[in-house]
Amino acid sequence: PKGVVVSHRSIIDYIEWILSEKSICPTSDDVIGNQSPFYFDNSVLDIYLCFSTGAKLILIPEEKFLFPIELLQYLDLKHINHIFWVPSALKSIEKSKTLQHCTPKLKTILFAGENMPSKTLNHWIKYYPKTIFANLYGPTEITVDCTFHIINRPFRDDESLPIGTSCRNTQIILLDEKLSLITLPNITGEICVRGSCLSLGYYNDLEKTNAAFIQNPLHCHYPEKIYKTGDIGYYNQEGEIILIGRKDFQIKHNGYRIELGEIENALGDFEEIFELCVLYDEKKSMIELFYESEKEIPKTTIFKHLEKKIPKYMHPQRLIFLKSMPLNANGKIDRKTLKNLQEKEDLK
Repeated sequence: PKGVVVSHRSIIDYIEWILSEKSICPTSDDVIGNQSPFYFDNSVLDIYLCFSTGAKLILIPEEKFLFPIELLQYLDLKHINHIFWVPSALKSIEKSKTLQHCTPKLKTILFAGENMPSKTLNHWIKYYPKTIFANLYGPTEITVDCTFHIINRPFRDDESLPIGTSCRNTQIILLDEKLSLITLPNITGEICVRGSCLSLGYYNDLEKTNAAFIQNPLHCHYPEKIYKTGDIGYYNQEGEIILIGRKDFQIKHNGYRIELGEIENALGDFEEIFELCVLYDEKKSMIELFYESEKEIPKTTIFKHLEKKIPKYMHPQRLIFLKSMPLNANGKIDRKTLKNLQEKEDLK
């Protein structure tokens, strides 16, 4: 695991930003339900908002997240009304269809850490039409979050949610492969960040630090670092940033450059698929779809859905059905475990 050195200044600035955003900031009367382990940066918001506002902080037992109905009952029992969770936790509740049986009184629902499918968001909004929802984004290297989008309009199930606009004292810039600025909509580039949110770098790894934290290429008047996130995105027509996926997940397949995240987004509104992940097998030059569902879905059904969304050259060559998607300690999809499954499939 990487060790990221974050300054006290950056934490203070981050919390002061949240305090200034009254619509998503808890008050002393609110109860925060913590999902993130304290070694995961999302917990910073829970911990320091508790200290800053006087809100009560409840540490939800980890085992509650294994049983959605027990989790919802626990929220109700503890009067939790403010949560900041990874989307996987929200998807688990959607999948179990338990909100129709138990609907805790949630005032604010924030999410970050991975892409949130609009299908999942719409499921939650159906039960919480008056609750404030917000999509936050940020790698560990920029102190938890650097952009946010408060949900203020309806989204189709197949539509990507914006990661929004910059937090206070932060600027997001999109750069192309030549490190030139992108300002026009619908042109993809790497998401880069400047401002007081930047961490000091990687502990005991100067080489990695210098590769990711570079001089701002847009000027050379004075030293100023920006952080290259490795995430790919673009501006929509409203000037909001849409996250496509990781630069690491950009592949070259049969001569075509493909974003694996676009394939995942294309299946985001597929009703029978609860969770999914697309990987690339470099040895066999195969795009592979891992999906979680109640039962195995006919390949023709999945391909018929994809035909309406993306070109045929982006279609996966291998579909792997899972009864349960592996998650890591932070509640995100465990890609390492999936790669091990990938290797086992190769041995068959």
